[in-house]
Amino acid sequence: MTARPNAWLLGGRHYSTAASLALAAPFLVLALVTFILPLASLLHESLFLPTPTLTHYQRALTEPVYLRVMLRTLRIAAAVTVLTLILAWPLAWVMARSSGLKLAILIASVLLPLWTSVLVRTYAWMVLLQKNGVVNQLLIGSGIVDQPLTLLYTEGAVVLAMSHVLLPFMVLPIYSALRGIPEDYSRAAQMLGASEWATFREVIFPLSLPGVTSGCLMVFLLALGFFVTPALVGGPRQMMIATLVSQQVREMLDWSFAGALVGVLLAFVLLLVLIFKRAVRLDRFVGSA
Repeated sequence: MTARPNAWLLGGRHYSTAASLALAAPFLVLALVTFILPLASLLHESLFLPTPTLTHYQRALTEPVYLRVMLRTLRIAAAVTVLTLILAWPLAWVMARSSGLKLAILIASVLLPLWTSVLVRTYAWMVLLQKNGVVNQLLIGSGIVDQPLTLLYTEGAVVLAMSHVLLPFMVLPIYSALRGIPEDYSRAAQMLGASEWATFREVIFPLSLPGVTSGCLMVFLLALGFFVTPALVGGPRQMMIATLVSQQVREMLDWSFAGALVGVLLAFVLLLVLIFKRAVRLDRFVGSA
C-alpha cells in the first residue's frame, strides 16, 4: 500500500499531518504558555518600554560590570564543558565495553545525580568545600596545609559543582556514540598494523565525535543558564548572567534591562546552535567524501 502524502511512519502506522499536530498539541500549548509567551513579553519590554529603544542593550554590552558577568559566564561554561568532557569520555568508553551487572552499576552511578535535587547536590558541595569542611579537614589532617584554604565562593568551586551536576549530559551522548561503533573496526585496524593509540586516534575518537559534539553543546548551553549552583557555591563575587537577571527582576525591578540581558544571551545561544549545525553538516560531508 502506498503511503499517503505528507505522512510519516511510526511503528508500521501512518499518521497524517493533522493527526501528528493533534498528538503534539499538548506539548506545543505547554511550550507556548510557559516559554514562548513569557520570553516574547520580556523581549518586548526590553525593546519597546517605555519607548522603542536599544538603550538597554547598549547598557548591557558597554558597561564593564555587565561585560565582566557575561565573560565570566562564558568562561565558566567553557571550563565546565572541558572538564566534563575529560571526565566523561573514559567513563563512557568503559560503559560501552561493559555488560551485565557492571554496566548496570555504571549506568546507575551516572544517572544517580539526575535523581537527586540540584539544591541538595549544591549544598553537599558547600559542606565539602567550606573552611571547616571535609576537604580542608583532610588537607590539615594530612599535613599538606596549616590553615584552611578558601575553597568555597571561588570560580573553581563553581566549575567543580556544575561539572558534577552536568556530567550525565556529557556521558550519555558519548556512550550512545561509542556503543554504536562495532568492535570489528578496532580489530580490523589492529590487523592492518595499527597500534592501540593509532586505532583510538584514527578510528574510535573520530567515530565518537557526534556524541562528543552533542554532549559539549548540551552541557555548554545548560551551563550558560545555570542559576542555583553558581548563586550558592560562588556567591556574589562569582555572579553569572542568570543570577544577574534574577537580581534585576527581584531587587532592582528593572524588567526591561533584564529582558535585554536575556536577549543578548538568547542571540548568543542561537548563533552557537547555528554554528553547531553547520559544523555537523560539514563533518558529515567530509565523512562521506
